[in-house]
Amino acid sequence: MAFIRTKWTPEEAEEWTREDIIIWVLSPISYVLISVGSALSIFLIPIGFLLLALGVIVTIVLFAIANPKLNVISGEYEKRQKEYLERLERITRWEE
Repeated sequence: MAFIRTKWTPEEAEEWTREDIIIWVLSPISYVLISVGSALSIFLIPIGFLLLALGVIVTIVLFAIANPKLNVISGEYEKRQKEYLERLERITRWEE
């Protein structure tokens, strides 16, 4: 069993899981590392480049964890939205 899940059903993706907690922790870390790293890199301070690189790595990991779950939720939402629009179009055509 993997530590980070990448396969989700729409129902499972809607629930709060360990992956959401990891995302919740990594998000501010990513923002701070990129912000501070960028500021220090502008002044050519070597630690700034390291912090910026760490920020990019954390952001990539964050995206890799969040994206599978978001894709499933988005796909389900698009499906419901399409059904709603088709139903609305049938109702509108009936009224004309």
